[in-house]
Amino acid sequence: MTKNVLFAATLLSLALATSCATGGRGPCGGDTCPQIVVSASSNGINNVSEAGVGMTMTFTATFKYATQGPVNWSLTGTSCSSSDTDPSNPCGYFTSTTSSTANYQGPAAVPSTPTFTVTATAQSDGSLSGDETVTILEELGNVTPVTTQVGLGLTQQYVATATPDQSPQTFTWSCMAGGSACQNFSWTKSVNGSYNGVATYTPVAAEECGSGCVVIEASALIDSGVCTGSQNPCNATTVVASRVSGSYAFKFSGFDTNGKPVSAIGSFTADSSGNISSGVEDELTASGSHTSIAITGGSYTPITASNPNSNNAGTLTLLPAGAYPYKFQVVLDGAGDVQMIEADSNGTGSGIAEVSSKNKFNTTNATYAFGFTGVDASETRIGYAGILPTVPSSTCSGGAPSCGTITGGLMDVNDGGNASNSICAASVAPCTVAGSYTEDLTYPSLWHLNLASPIPMTFDFFVGNGSTGSNNPLNLYAISTDTNPSVLGTMTLQNSKLTYNNAAQNGTAVSVLTGANNNVALILGSTDGSSSATGSGNCPNNNGGNFTGNFDQNNAGTILTVSAFPSAAQTTNPYTYVATNSNTGRYIFCMLGNPGASPVGAPIPFVFYASGADQGYLLDESSSSVLTGSMVVQNGPKQNDEIFTSSGATGTYALTTNSNAVSSITPLAMNLLFTSPGTSVFNVTGTQNPKSQSVTGTYTVNASGTGTVTLTAPAAANYIIYGIAETDFFAITENSGTSSPIFYMAQ
Repeated sequence: MTKNVLFAATLLSLALATSCATGGRGPCGGDTCPQIVVSASSNGINNVSEAGVGMTMTFTATFKYATQGPVNWSLTGTSCSSSDTDPSNPCGYFTSTTSSTANYQGPAAVPSTPTFTVTATAQSDGSLSGDETVTILEELGNVTPVTTQVGLGLTQQYVATATPDQSPQTFTWSCMAGGSACQNFSWTKSVNGSYNGVATYTPVAAEECGSGCVVIEASALIDSGVCTGSQNPCNATTVVASRVSGSYAFKFSGFDTNGKPVSAIGSFTADSSGNISSGVEDELTASGSHTSIAITGGSYTPITASNPNSNNAGTLTLLPAGAYPYKFQVVLDGAGDVQMIEADSNGTGSGIAEVSSKNKFNTTNATYAFGFTGVDASETRIGYAGILPTVPSSTCSGGAPSCGTITGGLMDVNDGGNASNSICAASVAPCTVAGSYTEDLTYPSLWHLNLASPIPMTFDFFVGNGSTGSNNPLNLYAISTDTNPSVLGTMTLQNSKLTYNNAAQNGTAVSVLTGANNNVALILGSTDGSSSATGSGNCPNNNGGNFTGNFDQNNAGTILTVSAFPSAAQTTNPYTYVATNSNTGRYIFCMLGNPGASPVGAPIPFVFYASGADQGYLLDESSSSVLTGSMVVQNGPKQNDEIFTSSGATGTYALTTNSNAVSSITPLAMNLLFTSPGTSVFNVTGTQNPKSQSVTGTYTVNASGTGTVTLTAPAAANYIIYGIAETDFFAITENSGTSSPIFYMAQ
């Protein structure tokens, strides 16, 4: 089953649950038409839309704006047989029904088409009905993180869960290091003794036995725990002296103590113990560009070993200490990415450091999609988006170790709401880009980019993480170094195997947007690849493909939640996308607006430069918010037919501020633990910095990958989360009257 089908089924279920089911009578007026709402519960968990093999569910039919009455129940779907009470029905069967409820028994195996519909139809009016879409999932055990490094003497938390959510959450744990039982491994039970889904491991020196040689296993009641197949009941752990080790590239943005923008990129090298020996960085401050600043030392220091988060949190220091950001509180995810917030007295901000794949750059002809954001000379927000085709050169002037040229590039610019500006005039947009790049003579990790068009411009960049493959494309961190607008951003290797027409964008993705005046948004949208036409990209554009989904927006504390776009009033979908240049990766997407307003708010045009299918960089063409950001393809869990579950999202998470357009918002860094205690409440605990405060709350994840995190401590806060995978989410806060940055959290 594809992401598109699942997402469409989710939207259809939502629409039926919230609209009038009037059959052939035609639509009724207003929001109070008669309707039947079908809800499901299983094993104490309410509002479920999926069940495990052999599990029971109870469906309830509730009449709204009509007198409650008896209903007839039915199962319909491609794999369903004709009898709703036949135990051999591949979709399961009803064991009993009443005038308002139906008791359901799941099948013994996942049907060939695992999604079907349970319908309740009023006995008094056959045209009045409601339904619930249900998907049967294989019951699986899971341990997170799946692979990780653990620092010697530090503590790592592991979480075991069974999916779907209502599965028994009971496990037996084991930990073996090189064939011997681990010395410091333990797990706890809940008050009722039935849940033991959290374990901790603190390695000793004798357990430094090689890559992945520590195997941690959780055998569930429903799963034998064999470490093969689609399930992940085991973890492979490597014991190391320090989790921060090797060559890193980093990117940072924030504000100084006067609220002026500060940006930085750079690289550093850490030894196996976390001691930093060398590095270099470029910075943009209120006084201008500062390049090739030497990093002469520093270190990564974990937090106290007695803390259960000690393996995933600490302090990163880059010396010498000075006027620029140099000290950071950091949290690490399972991949070893270092997410950081500033912890010195020079200002506030956030960033990320990743192990550099510097040897992967400039090995062959390649095109990079990019998105840059910053301010012009009057500190007005500005955004760039485009593509840079790179061609390595065999002869480099000035003795540079490596170099290359750029020809045939494209770029769009929005300067404070003006698509026509001193860099790129609207009459010729997108403007063409050409230039060259060279490797630095002194710092081989540093590269210099010199553009001759659209105007003379200079940038520096460092090679981040990634590869030359499409699954994990190479990233470059770039910063401007001239007197043109001050911008910071990322360039991502474009998948060269795609033909960039409308058909290339045919899936589901999360779009993440940040703009001036505290305007942020998250969009979960599906493209249908329905047209290969090209066009101007005006919104709406009837020649384009269809774009459907939902979004959440926080505009300076004004909250807008759109459960489905287009709305019923938009009978011709104005949410479209279209390829505007032949096979370059440039598109126009029609996004945001307010489809639920009266009159309906039209979407606005965004230029999108694709790095691959449903991923790349976004820039709003002409609004004064200058919304910039990225589109990231959503990869649902394969073992669950790409349906997300709350229990599947359990584990340890690193959460930090990812993008922040204003100085008034304090960046946050959190270590969070998501657990599934086998009831309808899924728990959140952890620590929030910069003040090392305890975190408590709950979370939910819906089938489409959206959900909520509701915190009760250190203060009440509501987060909306959008998943790009079951272990990776973007988030914004939705507290009315309170502005939000974009957050990113990953296991």
